[in-house]
Amino acid sequence: MIRIFVLILSMYVASFAGEISKSIVSVDKESATITVDNVDVGISGFIVKHIDSEHSYIVKSALVTKFDKETKTATLALSDFNELKQDSLPTGKWSVQVGDEAILAFGYSRALLIAPNEEIYHRITKALPTLEWVHPDLFASILSLNGHPTPLKKDFTQMCEISAVGLLYMYIHENLFTVDCKSMSVLNIANAPIKQESLQLPFYSRVSNINANWFGKGSDKLKVYDPYYYELLVQSNPKNKELYNLIKSKEQNLSSLLNEFELKDEK
Repeated sequence: MIRIFVLILSMYVASFAGEISKSIVSVDKESATITVDNVDVGISGFIVKHIDSEHSYIVKSALVTKFDKETKTATLALSDFNELKQDSLPTGKWSVQVGDEAILAFGYSRALLIAPNEEIYHRITKALPTLEWVHPDLFASILSLNGHPTPLKKDFTQMCEISAVGLLYMYIHENLFTVDCKSMSVLNIANAPIKQESLQLPFYSRVSNINANWFGKGSDKLKVYDPYYYELLVQSNPKNKELYNLIKSKEQNLSSLLNEFELKDEK
């Protein structure tokens, strides 16, 4: 089963071998479209405006919200790009236009893995050697600086921006989730029945202690692994039917999470 899992996951990772670069074909207020053979909903990126052959700048962040297989058209939600924000530099009121370049899956060759123990961490990272793995020690250090022994969504976003990580992997209860590190959108769920004999909270790292703030969200130490990370994924994927059905099938007491989904017909 593990060999099959590795083969399937390796094939899926291979589909993210390079960035997607396409020209904008239409713009409508806060959305735009591109023509592409295939792309997963949830993949993030940004829009680039080229001034000339040597100069360009990023106009907006982009997120794939819809893909029509028949017309091969992807719809992108546009939002402010803040990753390189610099208050000392002037800003302009730039807008996305037809012909601008959409770059998606940026940084997908670099990944972070959240795993419950060292053995599972090493088994998964060694099984996927084509990815450049950023060690969770870096993330633990960021959490310590933020005073969050319980990682929040904004901590993951900060980690992705600082280290240029494109993909986030989460191993939760015999499943490996492939997640866009910026949008926290679930891109793939692979069954991975690896025997778990120990648990390290909030996740495996070699950082012995994560500093905590006196109060505030994220300041308490994480007491449970599976339910918490499931909840993080549900918050960013309330319309994901596969995630809903997976949580529903679990024997763990996760029924409260089902109420957070926006799938009325599925309940």
